[in-house]
Amino acid sequence: MNVTVLAIFDEFNHNASLAKVMKERLIRLAAELQDVHLKSFSALKPLSDDVVVYISYNPKYTIRWRIVNDVPSFVEIEVAKICALLNYIPWKTLAINVFKQS
Repeated sequence: MNVTVLAIFDEFNHNASLAKVMKERLIRLAAELQDVHLKSFSALKPLSDDVVVYISYNPKYTIRWRIVNDVPSFVEIEVAKICALLNYIPWKTLAINVFKQS
């Protein structure tokens, strides 16, 4: 299973005094989540499947996460556990299951 974690800067204030440091931190945390914490997912079968996770800051600069593709429920649960241990919060959206197909 291929794991990709992307840092998203959608609500990020690029004019904030610590913008450069915060941006670099988010990029580092995305790489750490992908290469360290979710590394065990690379051995899951089928190997051709993907897990794509976005992380970003919320308006209060807390790290939030969201899986953006269809994955089995056990993958969602494991990612949620790992992110909870890292004190990341789920990324709330206005629509339910935005990326899930019926």
